[in-house]
This record gives sequence, C-alpha cells and structure tokens, in this order.
Amino acid sequence: MVAEVIINTTAKKLNRTFDYNIPKELEQLICIGSKVLVPFGKSERLEEAHIVKIKENSDFEIKNIVKVETGLTDKQIELANWIAKRYFCNISECIKLMQTPGTKSKDVSKRIQDKKINVVYLKKDFEEINFDIETKKIKSEKQIKILNFVKDNEGATITEIETFTDCSRTIIKTLIKNNYLELIERKIERNPLDNKKIKNTQNLQLTEEQTNAFNKIAETINKNTYEQFLLYGVTGSGKTEVYLQLIDKVIKEEKSAIILVPEISLTPQMLDRFISRFGKEEIAVLHSKLSIGERHDEWERIKQEKAKIVIGARSAIFAPIKNLGIIIIDEEHDSSYKSEASPKYNAKEVAKKISKEMKIPLVLGSATPDISTFYNSNNGKITLLKLTKRANKSNLPKVEIVDLKQELANGNRSMLSFDLYNSIEQNLKDKLQTILFLNRRGYSTFIMCRNCGYTVKCKNCNISMTYHSYENKLKCHYCGYEEKIVKNCPECGSDKIRYFGTGTQKLEQEIQKQFPQAKTIRMDVDTVTKKNSHEEILNKFKNENIDILIGTQMVVKGHHFPKVTLVGVIAADSSLNIDDYRATERTFQILTQVAGRAGRENLPGKVIIQSYNPENFSIQDAQKQNYEQFYEKEILLRKQLKYPPFCDIIIIGFNSINEEEIKKVSKLTYEYIKNGLENEEFKIFKPMPSPIDKIQNRFRWRIIIKGNMTEKANIIFNEMLKKMYDRDIKNTKITVDVNPNSMA
Repeated sequence: MVAEVIINTTAKKLNRTFDYNIPKELEQLICIGSKVLVPFGKSERLEEAHIVKIKENSDFEIKNIVKVETGLTDKQIELANWIAKRYFCNISECIKLMQTPGTKSKDVSKRIQDKKINVVYLKKDFEEINFDIETKKIKSEKQIKILNFVKDNEGATITEIETFTDCSRTIIKTLIKNNYLELIERKIERNPLDNKKIKNTQNLQLTEEQTNAFNKIAETINKNTYEQFLLYGVTGSGKTEVYLQLIDKVIKEEKSAIILVPEISLTPQMLDRFISRFGKEEIAVLHSKLSIGERHDEWERIKQEKAKIVIGARSAIFAPIKNLGIIIIDEEHDSSYKSEASPKYNAKEVAKKISKEMKIPLVLGSATPDISTFYNSNNGKITLLKLTKRANKSNLPKVEIVDLKQELANGNRSMLSFDLYNSIEQNLKDKLQTILFLNRRGYSTFIMCRNCGYTVKCKNCNISMTYHSYENKLKCHYCGYEEKIVKNCPECGSDKIRYFGTGTQKLEQEIQKQFPQAKTIRMDVDTVTKKNSHEEILNKFKNENIDILIGTQMVVKGHHFPKVTLVGVIAADSSLNIDDYRATERTFQILTQVAGRAGRENLPGKVIIQSYNPENFSIQDAQKQNYEQFYEKEILLRKQLKYPPFCDIIIIGFNSINEEEIKKVSKLTYEYIKNGLENEEFKIFKPMPSPIDKIQNRFRWRIIIKGNMTEKANIIFNEMLKKMYDRDIKNTKITVDVNPNSMA
C-alpha cells in the first residue's frame, strides 16, 4: 500500500503530494488524515506530514513511512483541501488550523501534552502502619501528622503537605524513602473556566419576536436540514437569549453547538451568560489569549465529547466537535471573522460549508448586518428574522451630533465639545457611568517638524510613528519598532517638533485634567497585553464604581453595563477617512454599536457624536439608528460603482526585499492573469505600489481585480501562483485575497 502525503511546510513549491510506502506493520494504524513522520530530501531529520490519499502502488521509487501519530478525519482533510483551493494557500497551512494546539513541534508538543505534577499517596494501608514511636518505625509526631494528613488528602502535592502540616520537605521525603508514602505523576487539566463562580439562571420568557425567531430556527433543527438565518435585531433586543434557548434545545437532543464571537473582550461576558445557564462542564472556550496548554486541553475536552458548547473567536470554527447541531456567529458584520494571515479564510464561509454538509442551521446575528449579508437576506438566499424592540422594553438612547467646525468657531479647542463636557459633569454628579470611544490608541498619531515639514516615520515601514506618552516612546503600529522621542528635526535641526492627532492616552490625560475627581480606566491594545486583562478591566468598570471607561473598538460591541447612560464618540470621522469602499458602512456600524451601550436598563441613555462631517449620511442614519435607511442609500452606491455584493474584489499582493524583482514579478503576474481571464468579465488594474508601500523593510505592490469569482477564475489564480513560484522567485511573496478586510 502507498500513501500520498502533504509535507507540513509553507513552501509553495512543496504544496503537492509525495508518495511513501506504508510498511506492513503500520497498515492497520493508517488511514486518510493520519499524521505521519517521513524522511524527506537529503535531511536526516524526519518531517511531519498528513496522509490525503491511499492507493495500491506508485510510479516512483519511494521511501517508507517511519511513524504514525494521531491525525485528522477524512472530513477534515476534505475541508482543508477546499480551504486551500478557495483561499489560495498550501494544504499544510489549512491542516494546521485543525490540529490540536501545541502539536506542531515535537519538543513543545511533548511538554504541553504531558504537563504533570507529582502527588503523594499512601503506599501502605493506613491500618498496617505502626505508629508506636518507641519501636522507631515512625520516628516523630510530625511524621504521624503527615501520614494522617495524606490519609485524608490523598493526591496532595508535597508543597500542599508542607503548607498544611507545617512540616519540612525532608520529613516527607523520608517517609517516601521508607515506603510509607509514594509519589505518583498526575496529568494537570488546565481549564480556563476554573476561576469562574457564577449563579445559575433559568430561561427567560421570550417576547413575541424572539419566539417567532426561535420557532423558525428550531424547525430546521427538528428536520435536520440546512438553512442560513440572519437574526437582525436592534442593540439590546435579546439576540443572546435566543442563542441560549436554541443551544438548550440542541443539547437536550444530545447534539453540540459552536458560537463564534468577534472580540476576545466579548468572550468573558458571553461566557458568563452561558455558564450561568449551562454550567462550566458543558463549555469549552477557544481564543488567542489562552495559554497554548489551555488551548490544548480545551481541544482535547472537545474531542473527547466532555464539552458540548464551544465558544470562541474565528478559529473555533475548526474545533473537533462531534454531532454538531447548530453554528451561531454573533456580530456577524465584524471584520475579524476574515483572517488577515494565510490561510486568508472567512469563518462565515467555512461555517456555511460545514453547516451545509452536516445539515444544520447557521445563525448570523447583528444589529448592523454586513451589507452583503442583508442583500442576500432581501434576495431570499438567507432567511431574515427581525427583532425590532429592546427585550427589557427600555428605549433606544437619544443621539445628538456635534459639529466640531462650529465648536472651533466658538473658540473651543478641547477634545470635548461643550455639550459632552456638561453631560459628563452631570453624569458624575448623578453617580452614573460614561463610555468615551476613540478608535486610535497612543497619545499623538504623528510627529512633524513645523520648520521643514519632516514627519517621523518608522525605519522599517513607510508609515508615521505614534507617540505613546506613558512609555515616552515613538512606536510603529505595523511592525512594533520603538525609538526615543525626537527633540530636534533630523532633517533641518530645528527644535520646532510638534505632536499632532489624538489617541486614547491623550484623551485619558485630558479627562483626568478636566475631571480630577473622576475614576477612569482605559481599554485598548496597550492595556490588554496581559492574560485575562480584558476581563479584569471590564469587571473593574462594572463592579468598582469606575466613572469613565475610555477605549477603542474593544468597548463598542456586545457589552452590557446597566449604569452606563452616556456614550461620547470623540472623532466619528476617523473611520470615514480610510481609503476603502466600506468606509461609510464601518462608520455606521461602529457608531450604532457604541450607541447601543447606553441606557440598556431602565435609565434613559444619551449618545453624543462629535464630527467634522455631520452631514454624512452614515452619521445621520446612525443618529436615527436606522439601519435599513442607511442600507438603501449604501446599496445604490455599491451598485453604481460595482462593489460587493455586486462583484468580488480580488487583490493580488506582492511583498519583497528587492524592489526591482517585485516590479518584474508583478508585471509578469499581470500579463498571465490578463491572458487567463480575457474571456471572463473581469476588470484588471495594472500593478501599482500599495497605499502603504513598505512594511518591515519589505516593498509592497498590488493588482486589483473586480469581477465575480467563478470556479474557472479560481483555477486560473491557483495556476498562476504555481507558475510564478516555478520561476524560482527568490525574494518575492505572492498572495491572493478575495474581498479583503483592508485595501491598504
């Protein structure tokens, strides 16, 4: 028997199968999906590979497979093949998504999988031990104390015995040496939910709209059929309660569920709701802030069917869950469901493929759906379910727009408009909470010499450095490079260096200056670097009488704070000014989501949006919190300009350390694609430098293509990648991304 294997590598040239002989003694252990170790090339080191096909013989002289390890199912291998073709990447990269975390490196894998501790047990029956000190079998009262403690606490560690008996480690080791006690290795199960202590809750009474949504989705669960639903509900309309009761139904039918959330900061609050309803034992959590050991153990719990509900970020869609009954994607409009790194998969598309194959419902939930999703729901491709009222009968907040041009005309150069300042002051008097949203971190967004116009840029990237006041450093938000602050201009020597733009650090400093009595807390990428820091900040804000939460988009989505009655948006224009056809959509979504944090209980909410473009329709419709009115305007623009959902945008990206090579490769690629798609309806733009033309000392170029991605076009793009890499390109990497998050 012969196996076709894929070598675990990112090298494009090796993105193909290789034949290996299956030794007789391994035939019973091997199947499609098995992970194996094989000799490869001239190296003496064994390489990891996955079996994708088994056949009778080979046309080549082949080597033997050396070892079989745990692997994937044939369904997972099939999915990996689909992802590789759909998203133009190596099959081995897709296989990694489905492997148990911590199993990529053999050394690390052993350390992670076998994390064990030594625990102490009695080696003799307690009744057989002679406690007569005079016979010198047991020599001291402390030995008796230890033995009594171990009798009542078998499985304790040496450290625990030391602590609770107040006896030395030497005495414990003596009892082990004399065969009264023994050390036994025990595997540690790392559960990230161990520290959660949450009261149980029961199902809430559903509203008429919630009941209708629940019944429609439950019907497909009963029939074991695939259907895609959009649960479109205003902020606070009770989408999560519908999720909970659907999953309750699935669990009662002895099936499992996956629920995806976009932000790690949303995971703690979502977890609390689910734990209170289902308990910790039923739930596994998967996200990047867990240690590799915790992710490994959670993956194993899922595989062993100890956990029936998986909650996590994008990659949780690949969890090895069995007997799946439903997939739910919360805040489905969020861009984080699309991977920016290879494989550049879209979790919503992967979820759709899995749901179709397993004949289960896929539920997408949002107050501000993705334009393409809502378009498909209007065309009947997705079943639309509406929740138009808040579940607790509270009113949507009152939203005001402040024209910052008028504020400047009135002599106000502060970051806070007069209205926002007065509202914060009143909230502090009323002992209510405020959220201030600014989608830029750091202190100042760029540094410029007023004498000659020189702007401080990263030495690795063609991008402005951001000033971070707390560390007193300049930082690049693309590659992480840091340097000391500039006091004199490197170009002209002038000391007229000025700091422009505003970030969350500067806003925090301003708030502390204007409201010294207020307790503030900040939540952005710089404050959530430590493990569990998201949860700690949110819990502090909720439980420790913090007056003002300042943050980036981490504070925008899904959070429920009963005492938040005021939300201030410092600069609504920041998302409008990006070079992207989705600028207005993202502005509307983020403003509507942040507005939804105010007045979620019985207290009335108020939202103040500060903008230099108050007349823009995305800001106007966000004020009315009218998604459908915004959608009607946006979809007409998309149709006129032929943007998604009326076409796909494909970006072929190039990055290289060699500027001449990148120009040559991008030109060759353009000619190949132009010839390949000449009979297809595609508009192909000539290669040009990317808007950010250098990151981490690598030049960046791109080709933009507009058209509807077909099976034929997919084949042409995959063939192009193979042809280009067959040319032995040394310094240039090529990527293909369909409908990317960023046009930069």
